[in-house]
Amino acid sequence: MFQEISQKQITEIVEGSIIHQDSEQLISQIAIDSRQILHPDKTLFVALRGAKADGQTFIPQLADLGVKTFLVHNDFDEHSFPNLCFIKVSDTRRALQLLAQFQRSLFSNPVVSIAGSNGKTIVKEWLGQILGQKYAVAKSPKSYNSQVGVPLSIFGIEGYHQVAILEAGISKAGEMAALEEMIKPNLGIFTNLGTAHQEGFESLDSKLNEKLSLFLDSNFLIYCTDQKQVSERIEALFPTDKLVGWSDRAGAEFTRSVKVKGNAARLILMKSDLSTHTFRVPFTDVASLENITHVIVAAITLGQSAESIQEGIIHLKSVDMRLTLKPGINDSLLIDDTYNNDLAGLKVALDFMHQQRPKRRKILILSDLLQQGSPDKIYEEVAELIKKYQFDLLLGVGKEIFLLEKEFPNAFKGFSSTEELLNNLDPETFANDMILITGARIFGFEEVVNRLQQRIHGTTLEINLNALTHNYNFYKKLISPKTKVMVMVKAFAYGGGAVEIANQIQTMGADYLGVAFSDEGVALRKQGIKLPIMVLNSMHESFGLCSEFDLEPVVFSPEFFESLASWCTVHQKKMRIHLDMDTGMHRLGFERKQVDVLKGLIQSNPQLEIASIYTHLVGADEDIHREFSLSQLKDFEEMKNEVIDILSYKPLVHALNSAGIVAFPEFQFDMVRLGIGLYGVEVTGKHDLALRAISTLKTTISQVKELEAGETIGYSRKGVLATGGKIATLAIGYADGYDRRFSNGKGYVLINGQKASIIGNVCMDMCMVDVSGMEVKAGDEAIIYGEKISLKELADQIGTIPYELLTNISTRVKRVYYLD
Repeated sequence: MFQEISQKQITEIVEGSIIHQDSEQLISQIAIDSRQILHPDKTLFVALRGAKADGQTFIPQLADLGVKTFLVHNDFDEHSFPNLCFIKVSDTRRALQLLAQFQRSLFSNPVVSIAGSNGKTIVKEWLGQILGQKYAVAKSPKSYNSQVGVPLSIFGIEGYHQVAILEAGISKAGEMAALEEMIKPNLGIFTNLGTAHQEGFESLDSKLNEKLSLFLDSNFLIYCTDQKQVSERIEALFPTDKLVGWSDRAGAEFTRSVKVKGNAARLILMKSDLSTHTFRVPFTDVASLENITHVIVAAITLGQSAESIQEGIIHLKSVDMRLTLKPGINDSLLIDDTYNNDLAGLKVALDFMHQQRPKRRKILILSDLLQQGSPDKIYEEVAELIKKYQFDLLLGVGKEIFLLEKEFPNAFKGFSSTEELLNNLDPETFANDMILITGARIFGFEEVVNRLQQRIHGTTLEINLNALTHNYNFYKKLISPKTKVMVMVKAFAYGGGAVEIANQIQTMGADYLGVAFSDEGVALRKQGIKLPIMVLNSMHESFGLCSEFDLEPVVFSPEFFESLASWCTVHQKKMRIHLDMDTGMHRLGFERKQVDVLKGLIQSNPQLEIASIYTHLVGADEDIHREFSLSQLKDFEEMKNEVIDILSYKPLVHALNSAGIVAFPEFQFDMVRLGIGLYGVEVTGKHDLALRAISTLKTTISQVKELEAGETIGYSRKGVLATGGKIATLAIGYADGYDRRFSNGKGYVLINGQKASIIGNVCMDMCMVDVSGMEVKAGDEAIIYGEKISLKELADQIGTIPYELLTNISTRVKRVYYLD
């Protein structure tokens, strides 16, 4: 909730000019998304400009909704809206940050900020949960740590909060100054230094200096002194009385020792005054132990008792703090938010739910919101959110959650404990529902997710929707704002799952979708996808489906044109079509010599409207073919001009695929076709570091075996451990899409961060890996590919291309979608 403020005060804060001021109007909420308006008359809408969209385009619909106050760029023409207030500035993002500075200045309690290359989100979440044992905590929702995310996090700080925890993330030099001006942390935590986003900095040293600039005015800075490069720079920049270092060696403010036993560890911290604290933590991996040490030291520095910290640790688990979309029972969809426990996070989860395809019912399973101030005030706002998002059923767990019963007497069912909820939860009563499950760790809602989750297969393909958005925006920045984008979702969206990917693409603001066959388009339409859909390979028998489901077939030959035109005449239908021009692919398409025939067919068949004319470059990914690509483009321009000359309207023109967008930006025409690049593979090799892998294929170890020297492994006894050793059997095989060519050492996986090579032949449902000398056990996770295992590298290893590896993943592999 933003501090209530007048339009005039906002104008002064952002150093703007005001038009149509209403002296009576007060603002208490700030929004940058047209879908997140709760109180229109009290909301300031900030019209941001980005690669995805220009917020100013949403002003008419927001005016209809009742929003009266807008922060816009100086070039906005307000004359069509005589009754609305417009505050004009040169840069709305900077204005948003100035408003965040104002809001931060009103908060006098401690602000903790976290920077570093890895672990920021989990440190923030764990610290929030542990401090929440004693204090009312505000924290950045999810990974809201950017130039826009930080302001939104600050606007979530309420007067009742006793401490705020804010992440700070940067991807290039010069960004931290704006974050520091907003956050002004009292206590800083520097997690570690790594190579993430390294392309935005001259060197690791320059990145370290940039990140540390966040803490120059902090009272204290927590860091690990064992990271030599980090500690040397920190100790050179900051006075000793500000530093709170911890180390596994004696000499730091806190000296740590760790005793591992089974799946847990005992962590002992001895202060420089020789006082000692011992904590039991429920994990043993190095990264989690580092993260929890930062958290414990921060909580002690803020004055929390060791007993209270330990109570909070009991409920922590070494899990990814992510918002995850999972397939549920009976074609339901589950949104797993089972670690969340605050209003800010609930709002993010609700918005994520709103972006998904429609289902029969919307159901919210919610626990008490702990340590969140006055229950009456909190649940009044929760009730407003529930009404806005129009839930059909609300299942509440806790004590204070029953305050919602009077607001929703027909929809609310309350339970005093998760056990009571589970005893009354019949999975078969759910079918084709959208179910949001969100609650504090102490309530153990993972059991609820497990009860309602679809049982498919232990192997999982995880798709990072934030990475998908990042890649989309990368390509948007390479093209003109006026150039449209068609996204290819053929072949099950390159293995990622066509429906959910298409829904995310629709939300991101793409203009077109491309599929291979009509049935793919029909499936998308049946799941609520409304974007125009081009079908590359329509068959004669699918003309009826194209008409019924508003699909637009590609026409590639005179014979096919005549066949489709005849069908439309007989059935008295009109249809939008796309013309494929063959300029060198020699797969499908009209050849140069057929253009005159094509023109005659177009003129005699007005029932077929030309939606677009396109060609396909055969070698845009390799410089060796550049001259041939340019000759293709030259031929295409001549062919499409001949066709356009006979039309009374102008169809879209497109030639560039993902590689072409990079290699030939001057030939964008009206639209580009984005395929493999969206999914994280930059085939030209020029922007490898700019894209993010969107998917991680992972499985689990089913069994570990110790073998004697000379024993063999797998079919045909192809695997041999000459000197003996240890193998692990993984629950993935070629029926899941793990290529058999990875057999016998050609492939490898990552287990606990270590490489384990395939040994023996890959089987239909399993494969074996050599884990000699590694500490592994049944149930451990194995990464098949992802951010740390390059698809390109794997493809090269077996003489194929990343496309094949992506599209081979079986439909029996469960797809899980998440926001990191």
